[in-house]
Amino acid sequence: VIDATSLGWGTRVKGFVACFAIGCLCSLLGSCLLWVPKKGLMLFAVFYTLGNIASIGSTLFLMGPMKQLKRMFEPTRLIATVVMLLCLILTLCSAFWWRKEGLALLFCILQFFALAW
Repeated sequence: VIDATSLGWGTRVKGFVACFAIGCLCSLLGSCLLWVPKKGLMLFAVFYTLGNIASIGSTLFLMGPMKQLKRMFEPTRLIATVVMLLCLILTLCSAFWWRKEGLALLFCILQFFALAW
């Protein structure tokens, strides 16, 4: 099963590039939509979060899902991972369910700092 589902290096690089490009495009689109009246901040929060999810997903192609998860949850990275995942979820909750634009922006900023950490 492992040999049948493993990807070759060329396929992994293509998957990485595709996911990373989608992530960058979503983040850029979110930045452009920030200036839309009334709904701009909410659209920014959603597209920025989707861009981060796609960018994180792109590294799954290079490392493999299990190795990526193991490294994300190492003791030295555990706090940053938990904060980042929590902020991803809370950004989407504040945008869709709570409809609090300022809170969504705060969680986007915290996402950035958690990813940089």
